[in-house]
Amino acid sequence: MSDAVDVSYPPEPWFLGGSLCVSVFLVPIADLPFATLPMIRLGRHAIVGAAFANYAPGGVLAYDELLVATPVVVRGRARITIPQIWVDSAESLAGGRALWGIPKHLATFDSTRTTDAATVSARTIGPIAALSARFGRALLPGSPRLPLPIEQRRAGRRIVSHNWAAGRLTALHARWTFDPDGPLGYLHGRRPVANFAVRDAAIVFGQRVERP
Repeated sequence: MSDAVDVSYPPEPWFLGGSLCVSVFLVPIADLPFATLPMIRLGRHAIVGAAFANYAPGGVLAYDELLVATPVVVRGRARITIPQIWVDSAESLAGGRALWGIPKHLATFDSTRTTDAATVSARTIGPIAALSARFGRALLPGSPRLPLPIEQRRAGRRIVSHNWAAGRLTALHARWTFDPDGPLGYLHGRRPVANFAVRDAAIVFGQRVERP
């Protein structure tokens, strides 16, 4: 699937609604296929989050997403950076790249969702990843607001977007499959150290953006 970017997209900020399934992995830094901003390390390991997100109709866009994110420290501030990400929306791809320097690519998604579980996969020419998940108990009461400060580099320029998500934070029983020959092959065979879901979320992306 080609990454067409010559399309219009909504202006920032984006108001989105949906749910995210997130798993956290510890990966030897030497095994990572990308170099990011200064990563938060645990010994010789990087903290790597993998997530499937579904943004439902009712927001400015509706689409599926698979992403990899890692926490970094830039100028003494903790941020998140996104080195790998796929979506099934050309508008999301174009806007993510142009507005916030997020390197989105196009992929095809297949999913089945119920109130208790989700099964989702993403592929381009070949498979990338698949997730079979069951939702568990609430981890926190109510719908806490989670800050999501994201810092990217585009053509040597810093772009910092201040974002947040508010939703029900629940336990997640997750079983991932990563194609060993695909772009997330470095996660093949690894077991997550933590899993959680953000359900029925309200997400604001690009409410305040720094472009020094």
